[in-house]
Amino acid sequence: MPDSQAAMQYWGQGFSPRGEKNRFVLPSDFRADVRTASAGQRILCLDKHPRLPAMVGFGTDRPRYFHLEMEEEKARAKDEVEVFSRELFMAQLSGFRRANFDESGRFVLPSYLSEMIAAEGGLYFHGGGNYFTIWPPEVLFAMPSGWDTIKASCRAKMAETMGKDRRK
Repeated sequence: MPDSQAAMQYWGQGFSPRGEKNRFVLPSDFRADVRTASAGQRILCLDKHPRLPAMVGFGTDRPRYFHLEMEEEKARAKDEVEVFSRELFMAQLSGFRRANFDESGRFVLPSYLSEMIAAEGGLYFHGGGNYFTIWPPEVLFAMPSGWDTIKASCRAKMAETMGKDRRK
C-alpha cells in the first residue's frame, strides 16, 4: 500500500504496439502500481501532458495530491517569470480519462487522446515520479538531444517487443 503521505511513484519502461480497436497493453512495470494506486481496481487514468507532446498515466490516488502539484507549478512559473493561472492548471490536471484495463493490461485509448499526441502506431511508456509519460515513438524521437537516454530506452523496448512478436 502506498504511503498515505505520498503519491504512488512509477518506475520502469515498456512498449506496446497498437492492437485492434485502439487497444494497447499497460506494461507489466506499471500494472501492479496502478492497481495499488487505484484502491485495488484496474483503473488507469490518462491525460495529455500539459507541456510535453505526450500523455501521462497514473492511478486514481493522484488527484489527492493535485494541490501539492499546483504549489510546485506556481513556484516553477514564478521562477521562470510566467503568469500562473490556477484555473487553467487545475483544469489541465483534472481533465483525465479513466480507462479500465484487464489482467493482461489491455486498455482502450480514447481516440481524442490518440489524436492529441499524434499516436500512429505503438506507444512507449516511461516512468519516473507520480505519473509516467506515454509517447508515440516518432514524437519522442523528434525531441532534442537531452532526451537521448529515453529515446534509446524506447528503441530497446520496441526491439524487445518486436522480437517477442516474431517468436510467436
